[in-house]
Amino acid sequence: MSTAFEVNFDGLIGPSHNYGGMSEGNLASASNSGEVSNPREAALQGLEKMRLLLRAGLVQGVLPPLPRPNYDLLVAAGFGGSDAQMIEAAASQAPQLLKAAYSASSMWAANAATVSPSADTSDGRLHLTAANLSTMLHRSIEHPDTVATLLAIFENEDRFAVHAALPMHADFADEGAANHVRLGESHGSEGVELFVYGRESGESTAGFPARQTKLASESIARSHGLAPQRTVFARQSRAAIDAGAFHNDVVSVGSTDTLFYHELAFERTDETLEALRKAGDGLFDLKSVMVPQADVPIEDAIRSYLFNSQLLQMPGEDRLVLLAPLETEETESTRRFCEKMTTGNGPIGRVQFVDVRQSMRNGGGPACLRLRVVMTEDEIAAAHQGVMMDEAKIDALQDIVRRTYRDRLSPADLADPAFANECQLAREALLEALELSGLI
Repeated sequence: MSTAFEVNFDGLIGPSHNYGGMSEGNLASASNSGEVSNPREAALQGLEKMRLLLRAGLVQGVLPPLPRPNYDLLVAAGFGGSDAQMIEAAASQAPQLLKAAYSASSMWAANAATVSPSADTSDGRLHLTAANLSTMLHRSIEHPDTVATLLAIFENEDRFAVHAALPMHADFADEGAANHVRLGESHGSEGVELFVYGRESGESTAGFPARQTKLASESIARSHGLAPQRTVFARQSRAAIDAGAFHNDVVSVGSTDTLFYHELAFERTDETLEALRKAGDGLFDLKSVMVPQADVPIEDAIRSYLFNSQLLQMPGEDRLVLLAPLETEETESTRRFCEKMTTGNGPIGRVQFVDVRQSMRNGGGPACLRLRVVMTEDEIAAAHQGVMMDEAKIDALQDIVRRTYRDRLSPADLADPAFANECQLAREALLEALELSGLI
């Protein structure tokens, strides 16, 4: 077993962060639709979260924002002429499409890809499959640029395998690591990978969309070379989806040997836990922490994003730390549960609260903002070093954000072609700071 670390690659929130309300089933996104956002504050909040974990002794990376607006979408929709002409025409003829082209949703890096560490794969390489995000238009346009970003960071083919997104068909709907949990005795040991899906291929369901299919999860497990006996597929409960848990990470989170979940997270909870224990036999003893519906109604869990938190193994601490949004502290039922949980002798010993309100108002908590990538020391050294954070780099990125991002943005502002130029210049400055100018 080699020494390995869980590297959090946080999505750097882009300058077009706005409350477009385009994500069906995401209650926070819908409730704040059309309101004025603050891209500058959003990005600074995200960078401060990165700084917090860096100072705690964790390894921290960053994923840059994708190019916005996405002119390819506008061209595909029949708009032509100069960039400014396309923006002005789309603003008057198809404003929803323009909002999709400007979407900053790649900030939620948990949806960027599904990741299997080298300890779990048949070829001993770290595998990443970009998510197709085919259910929602504004997210379905991300994966080509996501693949380019991943290839730029994980370019060493001897150590990394970057897979393109699955086919853009409803049967292959894939939302990335937001529906995937990796469990094990430690980050460097062989582990068990849990894939959570909302529907079978060809199955249609009433209510909010079930965004992950079993076929997508099975396809990724195959391409990553995962051992079938160490892989578990579990169905997310319909009750959770209809309550607003559009991804499994809204009702469940896991790390090392611990699964923290809501009572209504899985369709067949007992079977899921038994399958995880069987898959982990000889590797680790599963520790499960269930939050009862009677203690925390699922509506509170979703509103507070109790589970959309980072479950972290902090250096020097013998129990896990839950990094939760301030909304978890401000919701009475979740605050009470956290207090009760941490005073016991369970695997989660502390809850730390962090301010990511700009992201939360658009439907993404601390866990949404990061892609977990378990990496050995050699793999970290082989990755692109420009995206590995230190204090100076965070300072530099914050300086760029303060200089180039607006502190007020309404959906109506997207119609101004000058704003498109602002977004381009801001992204170019960020990419240069991250030594990723090849992505410009």
